Amino acid sequence: MKHPIVVSLIAGAALSVGAYFLPGPVHAADQTKVNGFTIVVPDSSIPRPGRIHTNYFWAVPPVPNTTGGPPPGTETPGSLACVYELVKGPTGCPVATSTAVPTGGWGAIAIIDAGYYPTAKTDLDTFSKYFHIPDADFQVVYANGHRPPIYGEWLGEEALDIEWSHAMAPKAKLFLVESKLCMSGTCNTDPYWYAVTVASKLVAQNGGGVISMSWGDPEASYDLRYDKLFTEPGVVYFASSGDSGIGVSSYPTASPNVVSVGGTMFNRDSNGDFVSETYGGGGGDISPYEPRPSYQDIIKNIVGSKRGYPDVASDFCCAAIYLQGQWGAVGGTSWSSPTFAGIVNAAGGKMMSTHDELTAIYKEYTIKKEYKADFHDITEGSSYCKVGWNLCGGVGSPRTYKGK
Repeated sequence: MKHPIVVSLIAGAALSVGAYFLPGPVHAADQTKVNGFTIVVPDSSIPRPGRIHTNYFWAVPPVPNTTGGPPPGTETPGSLACVYELVKGPTGCPVATSTAVPTGGWGAIAIIDAGYYPTAKTDLDTFSKYFHIPDADFQVVYANGHRPPIYGEWLGEEALDIEWSHAMAPKAKLFLVESKLCMSGTCNTDPYWYAVTVASKLVAQNGGGVISMSWGDPEASYDLRYDKLFTEPGVVYFASSGDSGIGVSSYPTASPNVVSVGGTMFNRDSNGDFVSETYGGGGGDISPYEPRPSYQDIIKNIVGSKRGYPDVASDFCCAAIYLQGQWGAVGGTSWSSPTFAGIVNAAGGKMMSTHDELTAIYKEYTIKKEYKADFHDITEGSSYCKVGWNLCGGVGSPRTYKGK
């Protein structure tokens, strides 16, 4: 099994598959099928040095969707919450009958993305109504005060980010901070870093909470100068670990001031019941630049003197989203990050920093009984998936709200 999802093979124009229109250029994927879906990678998810990229892919169902709702087989807020024991659901957590959804949340969640998303509120409202989630207290903010251009291939990213973070923590105020994207290929001073500052202040001013960043850039030595951006008091930062497999570095997920979220896979039987969770293809690496943070001293025999990631993991294929009048399905650690950020927000730990959050998670890891009860160790799907912390899923995926 080849784990990297985002490997550029064939460039093309916008692609229409069945009832789905995929905005922007797309690429064939190294792994063309995941859980029966055909994987189509948008150009925005192809890593290129010096250019911020997304970490999602389109998941095209085997037949056109005529249900009037999400494509059959896609995970919903209820099915994921059931598997992760965030709600009480039916045995096996089948998608069709797992309808209970999370009800928690506090403070604020900020999502940072590129480009103007003109139907953000109506899409979020439609998604929420379909799954019986309360309407969001939602606000779009332009990072530099001016509306950025529309980037078609980023619309799917923005939709999944706001819809799934809200689904996991519906009571939190939700901000979508939109930035203009640097297109030059030399983006060391990309406006994204200013967007992080804007988002940080918004969350802090609204009582604290979390920020999710589903984008990344191949790691470089100069990234260390940006670590200080993820230190606003009262804010915990999350980022996708990437979809290019193990051994491919990425930033900001490599920052010691960010919770790095990897990607797993739900495996279901012929009846649609959840059977197991294994590695799905998310990113994982040991940073060549970032020193090992103190909360990872417990795994120094694995990571050595450098920062290892991911810290945790969540399902990364495939999720239902609603985008501009159509239901579709996506995957990638772009889904994992806002989902885990929402879960942590709803858990209500109200940590003052990412360092505090990760210190608590790794402390949980050291207490065997509590760790097994609160996290699922990802030990299958790759030879890297060793027992305990590993490059596949960090300490693992969530079980209940405890330890989060």
